[in-house]
Amino acid sequence: MTDTTPRKRPERPESEGNDPTPTQLRKTNVTKRGGGDPADRGRTTIADGVVEKIAGLAARDVLGVHAMGSGFSRTFGAVRDRVPGGGSKSVTRGVKAEVGEVQTALDLEIVVEYGVSIGDVARAVRENVIAAVERMTGLEVVEVNIAVTDVKLPEEEEEESELRLQ
Repeated sequence: MTDTTPRKRPERPESEGNDPTPTQLRKTNVTKRGGGDPADRGRTTIADGVVEKIAGLAARDVLGVHAMGSGFSRTFGAVRDRVPGGGSKSVTRGVKAEVGEVQTALDLEIVVEYGVSIGDVARAVRENVIAAVERMTGLEVVEVNIAVTDVKLPEEEEEESELRLQ
């Protein structure tokens, strides 16, 4: 049994004739080079150290944060800073980042100044770090764990300045 229903064929302009020429075929089958948005061509990876630097700088910007890192890391860093060629102050001290493809998690060790609310400082550090890391990297910050390792007492500044003078 044969199908006798009329089929609608695509209409062609009469100037083209019945059979398309190779030039006409090429014009209708043209595709863009590269295939898509240039921003989607390739992959960007962000090193842990990059996120650590961003987070370290953002945390230090918060009022009430005296320093970053544990007592040992700060002491070792201070010695290293005094040695010629030992490098400058490390902005990643007290910061540990784990970076995935689209997310990151951070652990911070901070020293707060005496008299400030530790809860308020921790909240402000968390907000500032999340905002800076997400804005600059596009990564989702899933957690920022903060360990307060010390409190900077007013008397300690006087002792430190006396030690430096000797």
